[in-house]
Amino acid sequence: MKVMTVFGTRPEAVKMAPLVSALKKDKDVESILCVTAQHREMLDQVLELFCLKPDYDLNVMQPNQTIGMITSNVMTGMDQVIKNEAPDIILVHGDTTTTFAAALAGFYNMCKIGHVEAGLRTFDKYSPYPEEMNRLLTGRLADFHFAPTALNRGNLLREGVDENSVFITGNTVIDALLQVADKPYEFSCPPLSEMDFDNKRVITVTCHRRENLGENMAEIFSAIRDVASEFDDIEIVYPVHMNPKVRAAADEILGGAKRIHLIEPLTYQPFVKLMSKSFLIITDSGGMQEEAPALGKPVLVVRKETERPEAIEAGTVKLAGVRREDIRRMTEELLTDENLYNSMAHAVNPYGDGHAAERIVNIIKSRLSD
Repeated sequence: MKVMTVFGTRPEAVKMAPLVSALKKDKDVESILCVTAQHREMLDQVLELFCLKPDYDLNVMQPNQTIGMITSNVMTGMDQVIKNEAPDIILVHGDTTTTFAAALAGFYNMCKIGHVEAGLRTFDKYSPYPEEMNRLLTGRLADFHFAPTALNRGNLLREGVDENSVFITGNTVIDALLQVADKPYEFSCPPLSEMDFDNKRVITVTCHRRENLGENMAEIFSAIRDVASEFDDIEIVYPVHMNPKVRAAADEILGGAKRIHLIEPLTYQPFVKLMSKSFLIITDSGGMQEEAPALGKPVLVVRKETERPEAIEAGTVKLAGVRREDIRRMTEELLTDENLYNSMAHAVNPYGDGHAAERIVNIIKSRLSD
């Protein structure tokens, strides 16, 4: 059974690494790994961490690349790879441009598509952009839908997807997180190597989404600066995204502020360690809404909506929006209300038990051998 796994960004690589490893260990499977390198440097860091060696590397990343450029380059490259290998199934993940373009190339070659992390929805095609439409369109192309939760499965069924093609598996990101969290690691460079994690409450921030660029980002950063000036027992760490617009906004509003540390993006292992040592997380990331609760860390999501409402329902995540006063107020509440903090920190993470990859491999083998 020939199974091709395709991804191109760091988040995809992290979430698909446990699945690639599980496929390679299975004697009934010929596993083929194709990376697009939609994000080159950050992708390579994850490949090294999980000891993954691609069979194909499309290396599509270009300076100032647009969504259209990525889509066309991935489709062209994938078309040739698929013709060379003729896989029984192509596995794609989530909602990136690589995901949609690879799925479309697979469809054009009449190859079965398996969609990992299927069924997430905000029901707003421009938020997150372009991810919401990427996952929706990939869902229309897919033959197998590996949904992390029952809510994700319900979204797919309401869209008319055959219930026999949808499987609740948990999220592979928890598999990856638990594997890496168990590995010993010490920070080697300041400011993290010098930070007093025992006596300071560290807040980890990430913010990079396209829909937050501009006014929303200014509001988010202003709220973070407000909190840093109000509490002298906190340290705020922000690994700043490489996007020049994000960096310019961060430098302008947060640069030079006391107790705020703007650092370069971290590779996955030190980032997991930073999350594990943090008091709380402020983010517009999708994956961190799943990862941080697995480590017992409350999450404030600085977006207008989330495709992960299970986390809100479970109590591990709160939607803070993008207005300065709301973000400041909700952060201050977690810093001053011990009961509120504990209720979030100790809530049960709804995204899985660390065995999602194993379930997906077993489903693929069972269904493709029928």
